Amino acid sequence: MIKKIVVLLLSITTTGNVIAQTNKNEVTLNQVKLGFALNPNGVPTYTVSYKDKVIIQNSSLGFKLADQRPMDAGFEITNIEKTAKNESWKPVWGETNTIQNHYEELTVHLKEKSEKPRLLDIIFRVFENGIAFRYIFPKQTELNYFIITDELTEFNLTGDHKAFWIPGDYDSNEYIYTTSPLSQIDAWKVQKAATDIAVRTVPDQFAVQTPLMLKTAEGLYINIHEAALINYPAMQLHVNKATNGLSSNLVPDALGNKAYLHAPFSTPWRTVIVSDKAADILDSKMILNLNEPSVIAETEWIKPMKFVGVWWEMQTGKSTWSYAENMDKVDRNGKLIASGKHGANTANVKKYIDFAAKNGIGGVLVEGWNTGWEDWFGNWKEEVFDFVTPYPDFDLKEITVYAQSKNVKMIMHNETSGSASSYERQLDTAFCFMNKFNYPAVKTGYVGKIIPRGEHHDGQWMVNHFNRVNQKAADHKVMIDVHEAMRPTGLHRTYPNFIASEAGRGNEYNAFSNGNAPEHETILPFTRLMGGPMDYTPGIFKLKGYASGDPGRQVHTTLAKQLALYVTLYSPLQMAADCPENYEAHPDAFQFIKDVPTDWDDTKIIEAEPGDYITIARKGKNSQAWYIGAITDENARKTKIALSFLDKDKSYIATVYADAKGADWKEHPELYKITKTKVTSASVLTLELAPGGGAALEIVPVDSK
Repeated sequence: MIKKIVVLLLSITTTGNVIAQTNKNEVTLNQVKLGFALNPNGVPTYTVSYKDKVIIQNSSLGFKLADQRPMDAGFEITNIEKTAKNESWKPVWGETNTIQNHYEELTVHLKEKSEKPRLLDIIFRVFENGIAFRYIFPKQTELNYFIITDELTEFNLTGDHKAFWIPGDYDSNEYIYTTSPLSQIDAWKVQKAATDIAVRTVPDQFAVQTPLMLKTAEGLYINIHEAALINYPAMQLHVNKATNGLSSNLVPDALGNKAYLHAPFSTPWRTVIVSDKAADILDSKMILNLNEPSVIAETEWIKPMKFVGVWWEMQTGKSTWSYAENMDKVDRNGKLIASGKHGANTANVKKYIDFAAKNGIGGVLVEGWNTGWEDWFGNWKEEVFDFVTPYPDFDLKEITVYAQSKNVKMIMHNETSGSASSYERQLDTAFCFMNKFNYPAVKTGYVGKIIPRGEHHDGQWMVNHFNRVNQKAADHKVMIDVHEAMRPTGLHRTYPNFIASEAGRGNEYNAFSNGNAPEHETILPFTRLMGGPMDYTPGIFKLKGYASGDPGRQVHTTLAKQLALYVTLYSPLQMAADCPENYEAHPDAFQFIKDVPTDWDDTKIIEAEPGDYITIARKGKNSQAWYIGAITDENARKTKIALSFLDKDKSYIATVYADAKGADWKEHPELYKITKTKVTSASVLTLELAPGGGAALEIVPVDSK
């Protein structure tokens, strides 16, 4: 049965630039079209098309509420406003030095037809490569307090599209991606197989995490996510296999409610990016544009950087985070007895400082420096770490003076073991401590179940917690790299000190599990990285036989691909993750890590296909040098790169770090070759990528070498 949609046409209140439209309930920009309507029952609905092809069929909008009737029907339109904006702005750091923000906006003002009507606004923005919308709860005439039990947003698709997905886990994003039609999604099956994830909460068999990447049979690419996640739970997507429909699935709190709102209130934006070119998805800045400008007035102290750290040796079993073997190992005075394997000791940290200074690496991260690691995980203890008390073998003052003498910055580590409530009580103390010892950045962690008990990593309480930490860090001029957080939604525009996060399955899984499939890094830019940079910890050079007690374990890439990840997986805070001795064994290859920037003036997505390959070129900040990263999945690949983005009046030297003949991720991952060649903007380079391989290029003007 075909349902008739009633479109209510009212007069337009114009603000800003008026947009001429034939249908007052439609907005079109470039080849993206959005339509809004109320059905006969007063249910808000929308549709989206691209190049005259429907990509989102008629989809409903609304809410279910606790102790109130739902806000999903019985509406009438009281007014419609249309505006437009076309502006540019400069990020504090990023993939380009200027971002264009061009959209046309439709604001629909709704009012219930009842004795005590409630008000609801929906704002739609149409960009050249997609659409976004959010709900606005205006100040009401009656009750201004709402408890959301369900958000009823739908994304009704037109077919059983290919999906690149991970389960809708309330507490973790650290899964390998599954590629399958929507109809074959089974989150429970994937969860059961993911034995290397410590904290898992997957209550919905057919829920997937956003960003969700889709490809239609006709060759269209669709990405669904959200932007500006503030004071609201993260959105997952429930898959209706019978209809190919998706619906919002919000993360609940300890009481089972989803969100607590007080009008006036704005929800996060729901985003749909679409193109017939996969590269356009990666090139989109829609999510960033939907976030508010920086709340930090003076940002000179926010500086992208590279760092090394006492970390990979712990992941691979060479050393430990803990000082003693366990809490029972004490002497007659009750003091812990050193195991002799503690990585964060003064002498060892000095070696990392020396290595950083020698190679021009700006920072050193030290994990396991503070007391509490003997009994920190899975015990529901609320007070585990105090963030200021070092172990006896970590001389904080000596290390601080030594690092300063070498012009190296120390990066703080604050693991909370999931006790966010304890961390909040200690935030001022922790950040004052960082200021005292001149730590410019902190890596935070939230391994374990969240305290307050019953809350989830991706729920409203924790969303607010992470943003409170961002603000407190900004007050103390400290940059934040957060691990075990919900996936980002572009908030680094608002808080540019929120410089990186994990929120996905990083390189560390190659140390203690079956690892990441060769295709993993070709999917991440289309999924996890859509909302913000990722601390993936690339740069592993010893790719086989590095794990204590498991000599067969290996990283599922070649060495050249590890170099390419510094370009393809963007982060302004990049770790050279391997141990110094493994870099010293390959000084010629390590040169690329030393040279590659962490901040960029321009980015070109040369080619991309999710799950298969990606090639990206970036121009260094305030530099004439370009860097290219090309990666492939488990299949070998020959790719040709036209260098037309180079200045036409210059000659360049291209240094190519590539897979050598016979290289492959499984048997010979460490085979690489380095060549130099003269190039111009007319040159076309041919690269041979090994299975699981890649290539990294530095292209520098002749007169600057």
